[in-house]
Amino acid sequence: MTSLVEALLAGEAVRADPTGLSLVFCDDPAIRELNQRYRGRDEPTDVLAFSQDEGPEFPLPGGLGDVVISVETAERQAEASGKPLQEELEWLLLHGALHLLGYDHPNDAAAATMDARARAALRAAGAVPHSQ
Repeated sequence: MTSLVEALLAGEAVRADPTGLSLVFCDDPAIRELNQRYRGRDEPTDVLAFSQDEGPEFPLPGGLGDVVISVETAERQAEASGKPLQEELEWLLLHGALHLLGYDHPNDAAAATMDARARAALRAAGAVPHSQ
């Protein structure tokens, strides 16, 4: 998965150390608690991203932040779309990393931009782009 983040950073012309990104896999209750605490939404979600670029001692040199993925939600989404779990996890990692780079999806156009950036990173890393 490091190669995916490296491809994403290269495609975005970001000079950050991909090891400055932590990846946490958890279950639905854990991500639901984080979603409630930090976003005010009392429900599980697939991925959350927490930037290291916040607070008085930040930004950290080369630090991107934390991506938290619910494996339970990823499994359901992979099954529903008929793709392997590994592909869904890769997609969620890229989605979370794009949030750390400042992207968001308040509308369909912005979501399409994020999806295109993620697919470009998959191609650059030699992976098959997802049809999200």
